Amino acid sequence: MLLALANGTPVIAKKLLGARGAWPVDGGLTVWDGRPLFGASKTWRGVALAIVVTTGASPLVGLDVTIGAVAGATAMAGDLCSSFLKRRLGFVSSSRAVGIDQVPESLLPFIACRAALPLSIADIVAGVAVFTVGEMLASRLLYRWHIRDRPY
Repeated sequence: MLLALANGTPVIAKKLLGARGAWPVDGGLTVWDGRPLFGASKTWRGVALAIVVTTGASPLVGLDVTIGAVAGATAMAGDLCSSFLKRRLGFVSSSRAVGIDQVPESLLPFIACRAALPLSIADIVAGVAVFTVGEMLASRLLYRWHIRDRPY
């Protein structure tokens, strides 16, 4: 639930707020390969709101706010890692890369929260798999509802 909120919050914020407060995390920086570090779609607004929303929602699912903050922050760190990797591989910003788009942003929070939650390796693998499938299905729904710009 927290992962879905962390990853969905920036998408909904973009729809509701447009370009207001959408400062790119990388500040438009390009690196050695001539491509952006992360891309314009990764914003401080999205990162901050994802952390705030997961922190606030964590008590609603019976978890401490610290776990919510860690889950949100590491989901966003994973999302930035995904974007960095996609840019190095030549994918344009907001393009689809199954696995690259889902695994880092779900795996990092599971690993980071493992000490505070009773998660086995099997739980983590299952969680990443469920998130991956769920994210792909949710993306299509959000596109149909005109919340996402693309169906992925």
